[in-house]
Amino acid sequence: MGDMTNSDFYSKNQRNESSHGGEFGCTMEELRSLMELRGTEAVVKIKETYGDTEAICRRLKTSPVEGLPGTTPDLEKRKQIFGQNFIPPKKPKTFLQLVWEALQDVTLIILEIAAIISLGLSFYHPPGESNEGCATAQGGAEDEGEAEAGWIEGAAILLSVICVVLVTAFNDWSKEKQFRGLQSRIEQEQKFTVVRAGQVVQIPVAEIVVGDIAQIKYGDLLPADGLFIQGNDLKIDESSLTGESDQVRKSVDKDPMLLSGTHVMEGSGRMVVTAVGVNSQTGIIFTLLGAGGEEEEKKDKKGVKKGDGLQLPAADGAAGSNAADSANASLVNGKMQDGTVDASQSKAKQQDGAAAMEMQPLKSAEGGDADDKKKANMHKKEKSVLQGKLTKLAVQIGKAGLVMSAITVIILVLYFTVDTFVINKKPWLPECTPVYVQYFVKFFIIGVTVLVVAVPEGLPLAVTISLAYSVKKMMKDNNLVRHLDACETMGNATAICSDKTGTLTTNRMTVVQAYIGDVHYKEIPDPSSINAKTMELLVNAIAINSAYTTKILPPEKEGALPRQVGNKTECGLLGFVLDLKQDYEPVRSQMPEEKLYKVYTFNSVRKSMSTVIKLPDESFRMYSKGASEIVLKKCCKILSGAGEPRVFRPRDRDEMVKKVIEPMACDGLRTICVAYRDFPSSPEPDWDNENDILNDLTCICVVGIEDPVRPEVPEAIRKCQRAGITVRMVTGDNINTARAIAIKCGIIHPGEDFLCLEGKEFNRRIRNEKGEIEQERIDKIWPKLRVLARSSPTDKHTLVKGIIDSTHTEQRQVVAVTGDGTNDGPALKKADVGFAMGIAGTDVAKEASDIILTDDNFSSIVKAVMWGRNVYDSISKFLQFQLTVNIVAVIVAFTGACITQDSPLKAVQMLWVNLIMDTFASLALATEPPTETLLLRKPYGRNKPLISRTMMKNILGHAVYQLTLIFTLLFVGEKMFQIDSGRNAPLHSPPSEHYTIIFNTFVMMQLFNEINARKIHGERNVFDGIFRNPIFCTIVLGTFAIQIVIVQFGGKPFSCSPLQLDQWMWCIFIGLGELVWGQVIATIPTSRLKFLKEAGRLTQKEEIPEEELNEDVEEIDHAERELRRGQILWFRGLNRIQTQIEVVNTFKSGASFQGALRRQSSVTSQSQDVANLSSPSHVSLSNALSSPTSLPPAAAGQG
Repeated sequence: MGDMTNSDFYSKNQRNESSHGGEFGCTMEELRSLMELRGTEAVVKIKETYGDTEAICRRLKTSPVEGLPGTTPDLEKRKQIFGQNFIPPKKPKTFLQLVWEALQDVTLIILEIAAIISLGLSFYHPPGESNEGCATAQGGAEDEGEAEAGWIEGAAILLSVICVVLVTAFNDWSKEKQFRGLQSRIEQEQKFTVVRAGQVVQIPVAEIVVGDIAQIKYGDLLPADGLFIQGNDLKIDESSLTGESDQVRKSVDKDPMLLSGTHVMEGSGRMVVTAVGVNSQTGIIFTLLGAGGEEEEKKDKKGVKKGDGLQLPAADGAAGSNAADSANASLVNGKMQDGTVDASQSKAKQQDGAAAMEMQPLKSAEGGDADDKKKANMHKKEKSVLQGKLTKLAVQIGKAGLVMSAITVIILVLYFTVDTFVINKKPWLPECTPVYVQYFVKFFIIGVTVLVVAVPEGLPLAVTISLAYSVKKMMKDNNLVRHLDACETMGNATAICSDKTGTLTTNRMTVVQAYIGDVHYKEIPDPSSINAKTMELLVNAIAINSAYTTKILPPEKEGALPRQVGNKTECGLLGFVLDLKQDYEPVRSQMPEEKLYKVYTFNSVRKSMSTVIKLPDESFRMYSKGASEIVLKKCCKILSGAGEPRVFRPRDRDEMVKKVIEPMACDGLRTICVAYRDFPSSPEPDWDNENDILNDLTCICVVGIEDPVRPEVPEAIRKCQRAGITVRMVTGDNINTARAIAIKCGIIHPGEDFLCLEGKEFNRRIRNEKGEIEQERIDKIWPKLRVLARSSPTDKHTLVKGIIDSTHTEQRQVVAVTGDGTNDGPALKKADVGFAMGIAGTDVAKEASDIILTDDNFSSIVKAVMWGRNVYDSISKFLQFQLTVNIVAVIVAFTGACITQDSPLKAVQMLWVNLIMDTFASLALATEPPTETLLLRKPYGRNKPLISRTMMKNILGHAVYQLTLIFTLLFVGEKMFQIDSGRNAPLHSPPSEHYTIIFNTFVMMQLFNEINARKIHGERNVFDGIFRNPIFCTIVLGTFAIQIVIVQFGGKPFSCSPLQLDQWMWCIFIGLGELVWGQVIATIPTSRLKFLKEAGRLTQKEEIPEEELNEDVEEIDHAERELRRGQILWFRGLNRIQTQIEVVNTFKSGASFQGALRRQSSVTSQSQDVANLSSPSHVSLSNALSSPTSLPPAAAGQG
């Protein structure tokens, strides 16, 4: 069990607890070792040591009913002795670590080397310097002072490298900081219900102390370890700790141990908290993983060797050690991936883990169902669409830049050597070597700067800034984003599967119709019209047979509605009791929760809840309530108008369904049936035999509960439909209710061709004879399906998976799902974007989600779509701008170098251009606020290219304008301005006005083109809404100001000489021409330019093998690795495509499977050579091939 090792491991680092321990009857260590026991052992230990749980409560100075007194000194003392309920997060990376990471960039390293060589050479004065023979064809006299300034260029390059590094590091640092802020915000939002001084209060999880009495209910994620005191039918999923997927039943006498980080799957109850924070079971594991960094250090100081007894307190050592390994592995991966935007995801996971006590890293070590879990997690790891496209684009651009810079260097070197040694026939003198080397270094630096300008290192920056900015702003729109890329995926969403209750409706339930004593009341009946006996039964049935945590409290403000606390349906029923001028409180106080004999809690299988009580005459009575069609099937009597039970036959039931239930449902009401049954005292019924117990009921009444549609939902749904997003409603309600509400919301319009199915019918249609789900059957249904009623959580998951895996449309569907219940977890994880409800949602749902809707409102989802599309557009704007700069700068540097042996734009100038073009532009363009117009277009598909034809037209059009002007200035500029030519200047010559004008004009054109880049769909008005983005204005003006300083006072380091006013005017005038030229380009219809290629698309073929994508996820993640592995992946990709084509063809013809099989095995072996992948998908594919019939299950198994 590992309890021995654990207790001795911890006894070494006691912090003088035993001295405090006197105030309470047990020390932290004792409780901690108690919590490491499970099941019967624990019961025995409690009996031997303490007597019973009551005794433990007494020792902890708390009362099982009243809870802690809740006085501040008492709480503080408990925190001091037993610790606080929070696990210290991992230390964030320091700024210096981030700087070091930013320095790892390849291009920057090359630049640094070049700059250092250049510096070294400028300080080295060879003896042969004065030798006339060395000076090359472009001699020219040099001043002494100028020669001295040779070091400036090298220093300036180093300085600009430092700038770039600092900017990058600062960005990463603020991103990390923002993320931590977000994290703590999520933590503060997590509340838990405890009893203090007899009052039920909700407190933040971090405030829970040892000795608190916590109320636990269905859907909770337990925040601390504790002992079960009292409750009913409590079942817990402990898989996150033990790896056992079965739900564990808890009871006071058999297994009272409740552990932090486990999920309550059904039931409710109370527990006394015995261990919090680092001392709880989850905390211990986190400490071992080093997530609680500070704790580790304390241990090291105490002189404990780390390997002392690191046995995980899992059910068995093996699972434990696995867990530690896998968790460490996942943390290491997180560290490795840093720097790319992707890292934010793995960071998110890590920090959720450390902070919100999420047991994510341990999931992979689970026993039986590890596979499904892995797949569920895999799904999240798949690189987001945008990132895939960007990585690909960046690699393509990088390759092109490399080629260009290599050619530049080669041409320069060749030209120089040929010119010096062949044409002028100069001998290579030993004393001249340093001079020549200096020339070569200069050429090398020019080459590197071409590369630097070509590589768009601003891309990852733009994505990060854009996402971080969006996430920050989405907070205001009630979207709390947990995984950064979810917000961008949302922009591509094509389908939303929404819950009904609470999302589309207000989740304020009120009873508006009732059927009591043979009368159907269309509004709340007059209490006097109801028989007294019926009334008493009704009040008791509702008051006792509902969670005692559910209450109706007086309104907070005058004139507001009463507050509903707890389960909303039950609140509706309690409200009904109050409307009947009755009171439920006395009934409850007469029959307190401890006295309830047996409770069958509500779950998605039963769809009903029942409570058994012992009557004064020792006999039993059971009250039941639940979905009317389910409970009525179990009724054989019904109370008549006189309050007497009479026989209720199946045909009466059918009539009742027609006359009462369907009309209620068609008004959009949820129908609930309340019933009861009496049992004799002896023989006592067998309570575990549910089927017999929940039968022969007597119906008391049927009520119709209204949950009004939120007023803003119809408009939000209309926006979604206009934006090309299909909204589907998935609900547990009756189909008529669901249809009525769907019409109110505008999900379906009468007279359209659509499907509304019940869960049963849906399952019947999608399964084959063997009961297996077939994708092609789902494909027949989902395009028309709008409402899925009476659906179970598995139906929801099946539907989401079916839509995602469908190849029915040319684009893969991107599905968003909303969920609030524990059982929605799988669907939320499977979806591309999972939305959890912040208010009504259970902790489990929040853990599985990507975005939390803090106001539970559907219209916030529309805002998320808007932000998502905005991110996509921001990146496109940035690309349009960046690529224009890149093309122009590279061509200018390249041709300039080839024709005049010297780049018109110097290394330092290039770096400045690169800085404004990359870093500042990404800030300016990535922070454009979204507008409603974004919702007027259809979603971009997964294989829509990043750079559309229109953008390509803009990029090339502006490049043509800029190149024409720069070359004009380069070759005839000196005549236009009557100044000295800057061409063919010798090494170290002073900067010329000529080249300064070229540099200045270049920057001015970029500045004005930045305004053009604000629109990417070919709009005319580029200034539209420019003042709504203050960051943009600030950056453009700021860049302009710095440019003036550089030109006028930059001098030698920036190779600039000050310009006169008229020259400045010309530069600005040429820059302004960009705006005019932008209008000219907008006039050219894109449709005419068929020859323009789009770039940066993910092709369909790359989309298909999603499972394979997931396995190679490490390889495809980084551009650098992609360059190295490019060819391997290319071969493998080709092979895969061939295989797929063969598979398809073989299935069409149904002929020989052998060829495909052979090909497949060769691919498999190749993959294994390339990287030792575990490849379940290959195996399942080959199995599938060997027998055509087994395909659907295999395919289904791959999700």
